[in-house]
Amino acid sequence: MGSTPPRRYWLTGAGNGIGATLAESILRTGAHLAVSSRLPCDALLARYPGQVLVVAGNLTDSQAVREAGERIAQEWGSLDTVIINAGTAEYISGQPVNPSIIEHIVRSNLLAASLCIEAAAPLLRAGNGTHLVGIASPLTYLPPSQFEAGDQGMRFLFESARGKLARDGIDVTIVHPGFDNSSPAIDDGLPPSIRWSAEAAADHILTQLTERPPEVILPAMTMNLLWPLPSNDTVLAGAHSRSDSYQCPIKGHP
Repeated sequence: MGSTPPRRYWLTGAGNGIGATLAESILRTGAHLAVSSRLPCDALLARYPGQVLVVAGNLTDSQAVREAGERIAQEWGSLDTVIINAGTAEYISGQPVNPSIIEHIVRSNLLAASLCIEAAAPLLRAGNGTHLVGIASPLTYLPPSQFEAGDQGMRFLFESARGKLARDGIDVTIVHPGFDNSSPAIDDGLPPSIRWSAEAAADHILTQLTERPPEVILPAMTMNLLWPLPSNDTVLAGAHSRSDSYQCPIKGHP
């Protein structure tokens, strides 16, 4: 009797934060992992020979995403799990918002996620026990009352995908931050004021994903506790000052 083939994943935003930790955890199970990252993946390739497929490219570019999907199809033919983590978290301090920030938020989070879902859908339909997962930053999940420039775009995007993919037996989960006030997830045994590290958050996410719930919540009393670390990314360095916004490596850039 033949052995069960390794599970095949596609993870975007795998270069730092949660994404980098998720990549390590997934590969340690023996799974095969296609990674999309703006940062080099040489260390993963060296530590897990034969398990890593690098599909680099700008995930806000439709042609680049289509080529990434075609590369995975050529190498593997299908996917079992897709985790869309690429994006940015922008924190607006109440000052007038530069339009370039809004454009960057929409392109790096919602547009990139939408293009990846489109490219991944046929590969998931050909897979086994398939699962689509999206990791949302506070700004693209919480309602406008929580963040001035925010909306619920990621939630609507993945709820729409859930409706389209349900008939194909593909489960859809969105991972998102808890609210400043009491959250239903606070009863899950985690202290509400936990300061999430990338390692703790990744471990919590993978544990919860085994049940394939519609949502996984990372509870925190304030968003400062959930996305606390500044990034050294300079994409928007000329668009706004550090006092207006913080970029955090909990999500990898698309």
